[in-house]
Amino acid sequence: MPEGNEIHRFAKRHAAAFAGKRVSVDSPNKAFPDADALHNRKLHAVRAHGKHLGYVFGPDLILHVHLGMYGDFWEGKMPLPPEKGALRLRIWTRSDWLELRGATDCSIFDAAKWQSLLARLGPDPLHPNSDPAPAFELMHRRNTPIGQLLMDQSVIAGIGNIYRAELLFRAGLHPRRPGRHVPSPVLQSMWREARRLMPKGMVDRRIVTTEPKDRPHPRGRAHDDEIHYVYRRHGKPCFRCGTKIEKDDMAGRTVYWCPSCQKS
Repeated sequence: MPEGNEIHRFAKRHAAAFAGKRVSVDSPNKAFPDADALHNRKLHAVRAHGKHLGYVFGPDLILHVHLGMYGDFWEGKMPLPPEKGALRLRIWTRSDWLELRGATDCSIFDAAKWQSLLARLGPDPLHPNSDPAPAFELMHRRNTPIGQLLMDQSVIAGIGNIYRAELLFRAGLHPRRPGRHVPSPVLQSMWREARRLMPKGMVDRRIVTTEPKDRPHPRGRAHDDEIHYVYRRHGKPCFRCGTKIEKDDMAGRTVYWCPSCQKS
């Protein structure tokens, strides 16, 4: 599932290509039956919050997209490519096109429904003015493991399995530590780390969370097998201490940690 950094990347790219322009919209396989309502309308803006995208055609005409586990966009310059696969939605102008496949949701929201969605989501580290205080307050009241709280989009919006694992490693926190037992300075540090690391993932589609000094190859571009400290590195030695990385199930997703660097 794309994490918040990738969603903000899509918002920025799609706004640059289409915002302020009258666009063509269709759904070749009719998987998005409301395509005609957007066709030949001006796209005013593209908004992102957490893992949600909103394509604003009007105050009460917002195309909501949640990519879910399998959704993705394809983009390019005209002409349109041949139709193939589970093509749910196409948007294009004289110069650019994008295609959407496999999204969990692709539907039209009015302003009230969009605001209701935002109200259910936690603060987004990629929004400069996001206030993390409500998230910290909620975490301090919960006995829920911190690893589970970080993945709860109503607590913090946009953090997925990769950033969850890597932020916990960098904070030295075991994923099963109860939220109420995590000190405020540690929560604040993780928030700052998220704000620092996630924008980098908007530039390079790889999510790189390791520091050069900790990598086997500290100079140059990080190798693909050294971009994460713990995520999907179970059974391999920790870059910092050499202990084998472990994994386990947590609320239906796999969580990773170093048993030496993340003892509590």
